[in-house]
Amino acid sequence: MTYASLATGILLAAGYGSRFDPDGLHNKLLALLPDGTPVAHEAAHRLLRVVPRVLAVVRPGSDPLARVLNDAGCDVVFSTDAQRGMGASLAAGVAASDDAESWIVALADMPRIAIATVETVARTLDGGASIVAPYYRGQRGHPVGFGLAHRDALLALDGDTGARTLFALHTVTRLDIDDPGILADVDTPDDLHKLQP
Repeated sequence: MTYASLATGILLAAGYGSRFDPDGLHNKLLALLPDGTPVAHEAAHRLLRVVPRVLAVVRPGSDPLARVLNDAGCDVVFSTDAQRGMGASLAAGVAASDDAESWIVALADMPRIAIATVETVARTLDGGASIVAPYYRGQRGHPVGFGLAHRDALLALDGDTGARTLFALHTVTRLDIDDPGILADVDTPDDLHKLQP
């Protein structure tokens, strides 16, 4: 572990990935990176290098993915509300972490976020920032951090907009970072092939 953050990690891994596999036969989060590591495992590994605990939120029936995330070191949370969208999944992760002082939220289809970026978000959050977000060339990416003051608002999230409303209503500590990985998600097989090691 590079920096021992006080935050709890939440890895959102409950999406359907329909753009990656329209037939629904293959979970994109289990697709292999060039080194043979599953996408979700690498995303979890990078978060776990900085935070002591990561709750990975998956939908029921995703047992192979749950095993991969468990093997990576995550505590897996099965969310029956996951089909309602990212907001519901995030709320499930927060609900499963009663003792958390803050949260760093990452997406399981983003395996190239630099560990240094996760650490910078964590240090800023641990330093007292209320909401933290990294930006690359003016565009907001992941992971994002939320302080304890936002617990009730996070628990109330639903639907597919995630925490966008919180960003609109509150002051965000913006971190301009030279890390294109904060925007690089795997939505299609082509995205997977474009990822740099």
